[in-house]
Amino acid sequence: MISIRPHLWYSEKAEEAARLYVSLIPNSRINHITKMPGESPSGPPGSVTIVDFVLAGQPYLAMTAGPMEPFNHAVSFVLTCDDQAEVDRLWDALSEGGTPERCGWLRDRYGVCWQIVPNALGRLMGDPDRVRAGRVAQAMLKMVKLDIAGLQAAYDAA
Repeated sequence: MISIRPHLWYSEKAEEAARLYVSLIPNSRINHITKMPGESPSGPPGSVTIVDFVLAGQPYLAMTAGPMEPFNHAVSFVLTCDDQAEVDRLWDALSEGGTPERCGWLRDRYGVCWQIVPNALGRLMGDPDRVRAGRVAQAMLKMVKLDIAGLQAAYDAA
């Protein structure tokens, strides 16, 4: 059987990043942490750390192995949330030390890009009434952290 999992290469602090993520997202855990026992192109024994972890039931690998390509928006993680309290909690924790961006995007302190999205956004923007859906899209484009009440108000506007 073939399996697939995302692999994240961190310049530094992969273990710290994984510990933050599993503390925030339900059904998450660290499975195993391995320090590379031998020398590698990234450094002496112990300089490379590999973290096997699970986020929301999905397996991931992370590795600290020195500078490589930085994370960018071409690959991001979308966290869908049931309510504003969940949006706020995840936004606050992941943006701390990072960079908030527009439309519900942020870059965390480790450089990983996240989208914190309320489930309501898909429902409102997917409405067959394209005028209402368009108002929601325009409201979303003006937001940094997504606000469910603001999205709903745009949807309900006459």
